[in-house]
Amino acid sequence: MLTLLTSVQMRKADEFTIANKPIASIDLMEKAARAFVQCFLKYEFDTSKSVAIFCGTGNNGGDGLAIAHILLANGYENIKVYIINFNKKQSDDFAINLQRIDESGCKKVILSRASELKNIKADLIIDAILGSGLNKPLEGEFAEVVKAINKLNKRIYAVDVPTGFPTEGIIIKEYNGIRAYKTICFQRPKINFFFPESAAATEKFEVVEIGLDENFIQNQSADFYLVEESDIKSMLKPRKLFTHKGTYGHGLIIAGDTNTMGAALLSSMACLHAGAGLTTACIPQSGLTALNTALPEVMALPRDGMSKLDNLEKYQAIAIGPGFGLSAESKNLLKSLIEGQKPLIIDADALNILAENSDWIDKIPVNSILTPHMKEFDRLFGKHEHWWERIQSAKIQAQKLNVVIVLKNQFTFICLPDGKVLINQTGNPAMAQGGMGDVLTGIIAAFMAQKYSSKDAAILACYLHGKAGDSLAKEFFVATASQVAQQIPKEILKLNKIY
Repeated sequence: MLTLLTSVQMRKADEFTIANKPIASIDLMEKAARAFVQCFLKYEFDTSKSVAIFCGTGNNGGDGLAIAHILLANGYENIKVYIINFNKKQSDDFAINLQRIDESGCKKVILSRASELKNIKADLIIDAILGSGLNKPLEGEFAEVVKAINKLNKRIYAVDVPTGFPTEGIIIKEYNGIRAYKTICFQRPKINFFFPESAAATEKFEVVEIGLDENFIQNQSADFYLVEESDIKSMLKPRKLFTHKGTYGHGLIIAGDTNTMGAALLSSMACLHAGAGLTTACIPQSGLTALNTALPEVMALPRDGMSKLDNLEKYQAIAIGPGFGLSAESKNLLKSLIEGQKPLIIDADALNILAENSDWIDKIPVNSILTPHMKEFDRLFGKHEHWWERIQSAKIQAQKLNVVIVLKNQFTFICLPDGKVLINQTGNPAMAQGGMGDVLTGIIAAFMAQKYSSKDAAILACYLHGKAGDSLAKEFFVATASQVAQQIPKEILKLNKIY
């Protein structure tokens, strides 16, 4: 897992690297600027374009000045640097790079007030005004100059972080910072880049290595971690000779209603394709023909009139909720399963039933997995205005209940009982189709059936679910839930080729 640091911790990583590499701070700044330019040139290789670089007088501005003279050396001739000199203070490294800019002959404008910013003619803009560490909205002259830059409606590249954007903590709805096309950030993405509100600040982000001490970073105490492909490869277990269907467990999918059998089929299909040795769908009698036709490999357990399940010990995983309905029968069945104290995967309608019966929440079996989207989460644990607050609540509830909470979004947050939050990066907008959550539930059930821990099952399922969608998005404008389910074994094979 890749450790994500706060802005304070990242500054400490800078200091540690400078003290122990050893490397002078100005040389580290130069290294960061070169990494930025290398990334920038991948997309903006037309050196005839004009570039306006807005620099504050701190180290972020120093980065901007270094970027300016490196771009000049790479063939960009029409560059103008705007120095935002509102607070009259300069960092030492900014001063050094300012001297280099003067020696290079680069065009330079010093602004003492926002009103002096006039007649900007540039094809591209680079934002290096304030950098990280800001924890309040922009005010005064800074707010005015950023407003003027945004009004130019030009493609903006932000250096490390868009000016005015908080790297962690609440992102207010009235965000008034730079609205970047892309942020090129150093060594690690900012924690807040993974929250939906960050879309107001940057359309996309890319991380570049600048040589900070990785051992120091990885050993920092952190709340947030990024799941990487290497983590998935290390978790996946190869299938061995002489194993059989009993080796890979039995998953029970309790899903579907008269008008929502599709959800049951999708969850069951995903459980089947993600490797459960046996899959049983507990469905209404009316869905048997559809199940037998679409998924002959899946066994059926008719649910009509059923208020409890017997012989639960034969199932290694039980998922409940997709298309389940809110009937009295559904409520009684969920209640009986909770009372059975066997770990559950709880999704969709089962979550909504829990929200209606809040006194059941504290009785959820330990090591269960809850898979809410934003609205389902808020029904369970109260309304939240900001995603930062929502994640803090999810952390608390995962610890309190001793469960895993998979809070679904573009970037899915996997909140663990130990207080850590793992962020899954796979997945894309092509997957914005109905049934995706049903498929994720089935994949989780498959891994739990195969005797993976709740934590590992959630991590593997989220990663592979998104990875399947990423592969499909290379060929299709949209990826359906059925396609994702069928793509899962291909993705597992790519990561785990040993049998």
